[in-house]
Amino acid sequence: MWTYHPDLLGKPVPRYTSYPTAADFVEGVGAEHYGRALDAMECATPLSLYVHIPYCDQICWYCGCNTGAANRKHRLTDYLTALRAEIAMVAKRLGGRGRVRHIAFGGGSPNAIAPVEFVRLLDRIMTVFDCIEPEISIEVDPRNFTLEWARVLASSQVSRVSMGVQTFAPHIQAAIGRVQPLEDIEQAVTGLRMRGIDAINFDLMYGLPGQHLDDLDATLDQTIRLAPSRIALFGYAHLPDMIPRQKRIDASDLPDDRERFAQAAFGYQKLTAAGYVPIGFDHFALPGDPLAAAAREGRVNRNFQGFTHDGATSLLGFGASAISILPGLIVQNEKNAGPYRNMVSTGLLAATRGVAPDADDTLRANIINAILCQGKVALPEQFLPTARAALSEFEQRGLLFWEDDMLVLAQGSEPYARVIAAQFDGYRGAIHPRGKADRLHPTGPAC
Repeated sequence: MWTYHPDLLGKPVPRYTSYPTAADFVEGVGAEHYGRALDAMECATPLSLYVHIPYCDQICWYCGCNTGAANRKHRLTDYLTALRAEIAMVAKRLGGRGRVRHIAFGGGSPNAIAPVEFVRLLDRIMTVFDCIEPEISIEVDPRNFTLEWARVLASSQVSRVSMGVQTFAPHIQAAIGRVQPLEDIEQAVTGLRMRGIDAINFDLMYGLPGQHLDDLDATLDQTIRLAPSRIALFGYAHLPDMIPRQKRIDASDLPDDRERFAQAAFGYQKLTAAGYVPIGFDHFALPGDPLAAAAREGRVNRNFQGFTHDGATSLLGFGASAISILPGLIVQNEKNAGPYRNMVSTGLLAATRGVAPDADDTLRANIINAILCQGKVALPEQFLPTARAALSEFEQRGLLFWEDDMLVLAQGSEPYARVIAAQFDGYRGAIHPRGKADRLHPTGPAC
């Protein structure tokens, strides 16, 4: 179903969970810009909140997340104190403006903290923000997920739980430092469903050390049997120079590029054959899931949580390294937990780097988002001549076609969607590329 074009896949491109991407953030855009953007927010603006818990009980070797070991109680306690303070500080700055529709807890592993601490965090949010029956989701590590956690999530009106499964193959689990028996996943799923939480996501990976098609096939069989409502099937990226913990992984046993491509194609075919609706290039949802409904209606969006049906244009991130997106601004909090705590304790907003998108950035962001989420985009007239020339090779290979000014991705183009979208990236693409000076000194409104 998919055709392998190694030359197109050879150049790394961003995942485009934002545009401009985090790689394009600069230190000159930070707390002052964030404060002005908060002050400019209008009443009743739909808001999404993201709360980052950068701790795990066990650190997996493959993981590129901003997380550390949750083995020092005082450090975890101090972080949670700062997190609650930041939430209160931002809410006070808004003064009741903005209505929260979505709340997501991620990490790390939010269930590395005690259930009572989760309740305190959620209570703080519900108290200081205008929350209208928000959809609440949380990422959990099934290795230390307890029935107490299931009860607390149900009583807290959490509606969606995401689990890092990665693989069910024991030898691959050992190779990546994440040993979790199938029984752990089964018990977590059962505990949630018994308490009325049916919206469950599985994160799976291909391209892992020692992984072959039969290993992926067996993992997908177990996944389909457990029937999570959503599945994300990611490719493992081995970057030990950037992620030192990955040095513990035996790189000699990693699948090569062709094997990775075959695994991705196999996963896509197997999950769609099992009735899952493909969303973008690596997400899947059962037909009754809200994400599948959003796909049918052309409402899928993409942000730092991947493909989502969350349509809010303003996202507020809390915690170390969390990213906030507001009109005309993308900012990231201080990455390290210690300095983050210090900033918040002195009453400072924690944003330290970011970008203020100008009109050109915003236009390109909309084009990239439409390509990745809807698989098509009507291009403005000024882009058409350059776009047709830059994309001619993709068109000749049958990966896209044109309907007047509408660029449409062809069936089987999923592995190349990001490569195609990257052509519109003003910082690194071929279509009216932005110069280096603009990249280093972003212009445009601060809020």
